[in-house]
Amino acid sequence: MNIKGLLLGSAAAMVAVSGARAADAVVIAEPEPMEYVRICDTYGVGFYYIPGTETCLKVSGYVRYDIGIGDTNGLVDVVDKDDIDDAFFDDRDVDTNDTYFKRARFQLRVDSRTETELGTLRTYAAVNFNYDTQTNGVKVFGIQIDPGAYGYGITTSNDYVSIEHAYIELGGFRVGKTDSLFSTFTGYASGVANDGIIPYGPFGTHQIAYTFNGGNGFSAAVALETGDGGGTGSYLPAPTPISIDAFAIDSYVPHVVGGVGYTGGWGGVSLVAGYDSVWEEFAVKGRVDFNIGDALSAFVMAGWGSKDDDNFGLNYYAQWGGDWAFWLGGAWKFSEKMTANLEIGYDDFDNFSTVVGLDYYLVDNFLIKPEIIYTDNFDSDDDADAFGGFLRLQANFGG
Repeated sequence: MNIKGLLLGSAAAMVAVSGARAADAVVIAEPEPMEYVRICDTYGVGFYYIPGTETCLKVSGYVRYDIGIGDTNGLVDVVDKDDIDDAFFDDRDVDTNDTYFKRARFQLRVDSRTETELGTLRTYAAVNFNYDTQTNGVKVFGIQIDPGAYGYGITTSNDYVSIEHAYIELGGFRVGKTDSLFSTFTGYASGVANDGIIPYGPFGTHQIAYTFNGGNGFSAAVALETGDGGGTGSYLPAPTPISIDAFAIDSYVPHVVGGVGYTGGWGGVSLVAGYDSVWEEFAVKGRVDFNIGDALSAFVMAGWGSKDDDNFGLNYYAQWGGDWAFWLGGAWKFSEKMTANLEIGYDDFDNFSTVVGLDYYLVDNFLIKPEIIYTDNFDSDDDADAFGGFLRLQANFGG
């Protein structure tokens, strides 16, 4: 073999080997594109797009701890033998003690929104997980005695779950469970936790509603509601001698609420009316809000409701004492961390209440809320005045 033949043979072998290696080459697949969670700032802080959809979701809530003391917020711990016949106790020694009202709550809120050709489709739910200390009745020799009948009870604690809100909204329509439009359209009374000592309207109810926003500060709303089984009448003696589902509709005729309002830079004005289809009674409520500078805001609100002795004074939308009631109050923002709140209420039956409190954010999302409550009935010959203290600690999450 000559030199030329050897070179040609070597070259052919190298080509064959490189061809075999090329056939065995490993092809590395391109990595799948990663889909990161996208922020959705269309509806405010805390919303993000659910991956693979155009639906924005916000998960938020709070953990809260409430402590109440005194005549208005405390609980009776042990029965008072002086308030009932000694025969129940056979003259045995029974003491009377007061104790705290306490509530631990975890609220979970889920809010989703999607833009459609008919407007924003929204679902919203707020679920409360509670652990309460409360006053219940007591059994004496096997006989159940209502604490309301004698002004005493025993203190017990229990867990329970409640749905505060669960509704669907689309293009101004709302259907589901939420607070009555009679209470929400004019706004809750004030920023205090113990608002509504003089009731200004009902809360949780099934609702079908429509709200129109004109874009220029004008709004109007109408709602059909089913009411609930709670509540007492203005003219029912205490303790109530009968047990009835006072306000839940008993036919296919719903309660009806309607309201109109205007909001501007100076404040706002709103008017709402409700018809109780069970007792066939009406109620109306109006409110004016004032923005006095950047730090001070104030409001005045008044309500009137028709009531009939034959109906025990029952009216779902006018649950205050007597025919009329009014409320006033406001808020003073001392700093970014602290706001003072005040609410005063008074009704036709001379029931009076006042609540003074502070909202103080120790750090971001951690609220400390102390309040002092005073109530009285100016028409009562008995010692009807009562004091109480209240403290709320609340940590928020999710914006």
